[in-house]
Amino acid sequence: MNHMKRYALFPAVLLVLAGIADAQTAVPNAQAPRVTTANGVVEGVKETSGILSFKGVPFGAPPVGDLRWKEPQPVKSWSGVKKCDHFGPQAMQPRIYSDMIFRSAGVSEDCLYLNIWVPGGDAKDLPVLVYFYGGGYMAGDGSEPRYDGESMAKQGIVAITVNYRLGVFGFLAHPELTKESPHHASGNYGLMDQAAALDWVHRNVRAFGGDPSRVTIAGESAGSFSVSAQMASPLSKDLIAGAIGESGSLLGSAMKPLAEAEKEGEAFMRSCGASTLGELRAMPAEKVQEAAKKYSNYRFPVVVDGYFFPKPPVDIFLAGEQAHVPLLVGWNFEEGSYRSITGEDRPSRESYENGVRKMYGAAADTVLRLYAAASDQEVEEAGTDLASDKFIAYGTWRWSDIQARTGGKPVYRYLFGSLRPSSKPARRPSHSAEIEYALGNLPLNTVYAWTSGDYAVSATMQGYFVNFIRSGNPNGKGVKGGSLAQWPAVKAGGPAAVMNIGAPTGAKAEQHRERYLFWQGRGGI
Repeated sequence: MNHMKRYALFPAVLLVLAGIADAQTAVPNAQAPRVTTANGVVEGVKETSGILSFKGVPFGAPPVGDLRWKEPQPVKSWSGVKKCDHFGPQAMQPRIYSDMIFRSAGVSEDCLYLNIWVPGGDAKDLPVLVYFYGGGYMAGDGSEPRYDGESMAKQGIVAITVNYRLGVFGFLAHPELTKESPHHASGNYGLMDQAAALDWVHRNVRAFGGDPSRVTIAGESAGSFSVSAQMASPLSKDLIAGAIGESGSLLGSAMKPLAEAEKEGEAFMRSCGASTLGELRAMPAEKVQEAAKKYSNYRFPVVVDGYFFPKPPVDIFLAGEQAHVPLLVGWNFEEGSYRSITGEDRPSRESYENGVRKMYGAAADTVLRLYAAASDQEVEEAGTDLASDKFIAYGTWRWSDIQARTGGKPVYRYLFGSLRPSSKPARRPSHSAEIEYALGNLPLNTVYAWTSGDYAVSATMQGYFVNFIRSGNPNGKGVKGGSLAQWPAVKAGGPAAVMNIGAPTGAKAEQHRERYLFWQGRGGI
């Protein structure tokens, strides 16, 4: 994609808006760090560590009023100095996940802000990390401590977290929205927000010491799905130098076509008592959110819209039309619960077999062979493996497998297996458990009494991530010095070498490729 095509997200209206004063313009403070962006000067904070932080930097106009359910528009330029010393609002969302701790104040449709952590000094052309939060496209925020960028900035990386629209505000499709769109598409606004942020980074990160040609995108869960999406989309794939996916991708199952999503959008509008798009846009955000809960428990799908995705992402990857960049990807030992198969009763071979037969019918015998439990004691592990693959691991495997065959660059796969401290009874690492380890943020999660062993695992995992962000290869020195265990790249079309990260850490041949080939043959799990 050439330079002009990228500006489809930020049209020439920038020139008209230039110089308009922003209501939030702050009085300059000569003691605080300032950076001149394309839209004006931002003033950040020098942290006690020496790292510079710029929080709540706008990258798009507030998507409110007539801009609700439109692709992100350019942010208004300002005069003077904009103080960026606190996080912007969270995207509209309910309180769903107990492990989400936000440092921003409240929710708002006015949510298109990003946060930047910059190493101190005069360094230039630094590698850049842009991280997308998880939360099922229903929740999450760039202010969460586990995504904090200060630790990565200490490693010489410009670290950025990005907010994007969620739920009904980020993913509603509707025929009227499609008709008014210059691209004849609707939905996927949250993904377009991410692409707009990447465009902003491409145009502005050099002012913060970053190299726009060395941008690695990363994310966990929905953030990992988003990484696969940005790799596939023509809006963003040329803005990426590397990609990290932690648990999840869009390549594991079929996606809804636009026409089907539009019908759901029409049904949602009727459920709101609105007869026109104008009426729906005039509804207070809180009422729209309440209606979304009643209609679909906040869930609105990512769709094949014909614009952000010209065709299904899996087809884009299979054709080799995605970003040809190095990929580091993996998942955790326990991504799902065996109870989704056995129910709430004590797990037994009988309850496990009954659950599998109910889920898979004629294919159940094969599933029970691939996920075998010879005794009641083995049901929990077999059921957890199946539930994990069904939830997220298979799609992540599919992503790594196709990218290794069609992406033209190395792929590195991991399995995270370090237990959090004081897990009683001991359980394998569950969904999202690796985030603090990977980003060096254990001290910011005070729920657990982290041990020296946890910090050692974190130093190892963060070391791999840092090396990959710097060079596209995870191998090299650790963040505490010393060489890391050698991590081989995946060989296309065969069993992968998988880096097991935990205690101990080391590369092993993948154990269950037959499982994934079976699901691939069925078209998904």
